Amino acid sequence: MLTRVADGVWAHQSGLLQNNAVVVRGPSGVLLVDPGLTHDEMACLAHDLRDLGEPVVAGFATHPDWDHVLWHPGLGDAPRYGTARCAAELRRLLSDPGWEARVVEGLPPEIADDVPLDGYGLVTGLPDGATRIPWDGPHVRVIEHPAHSPGHAALLIEERRVLVAGDMLSDVFVPMLDVFDDTNDPITDYLRGLELLERVAGDVDAVVPGHGSVGGADQLRARIAQDRAYLHDLRDGRAPDDPRIGPRAKPGWEWVSDIHEGQARSVAHRREAGGSRG
Repeated sequence: MLTRVADGVWAHQSGLLQNNAVVVRGPSGVLLVDPGLTHDEMACLAHDLRDLGEPVVAGFATHPDWDHVLWHPGLGDAPRYGTARCAAELRRLLSDPGWEARVVEGLPPEIADDVPLDGYGLVTGLPDGATRIPWDGPHVRVIEHPAHSPGHAALLIEERRVLVAGDMLSDVFVPMLDVFDDTNDPITDYLRGLELLERVAGDVDAVVPGHGSVGGADQLRARIAQDRAYLHDLRDGRAPDDPRIGPRAKPGWEWVSDIHEGQARSVAHRREAGGSRG
């Protein structure tokens, strides 16, 4: 079912992880962002678009995570875009003869047999530094940032005042950090991403997170503040007072606490390693 977000903008939500696909109407068809997740859900989305009389003329993947780079034959063969780094990550994955098995291994077991992999990850990278999606519809600004994963981007549909946030600003997930290694600082990267989104908050009336509920302008600012507070607590070794984890977690989403605990262990390990080197 398509849910109206703004004039000419709709969201289509998956069942298991509440992934939000976003549809933006243009003069010759629609831009489709992050469609998912199962065969039936994507076939439903394709059916809804046919009922609207709107072919898909362009696609966009906000980042290279499995649940944001899916496709379905019913959606056609429109060009699909992502940032240059997003496309490079996907090319690297698809160059591995065993990529399909690797992807399936990481799928939620509840839907592992029902996720379409035809067309998986076939994304064309925009030029480095590109700030627009090349299509004939409303101007869609690409806001690339280092939060969450390599090549992540939010989209600002300027004429509709809608921010498509990718895997950020969720009311069900705490900030999910990139993998810690010796060359990055995922918390600083995430805070930088929040700063870039905050800069456009005055131009936004609705925010669509990758997972969870669509929010208004007031919720956008509240979610930025909530995510920033979570990250500061995580960085400083404090227990976050966050309604998305612990006893206040949404029913059915208690497992998000496991994500937090894993991240807390990674941060503590990084802190201890830094101290031992000093």
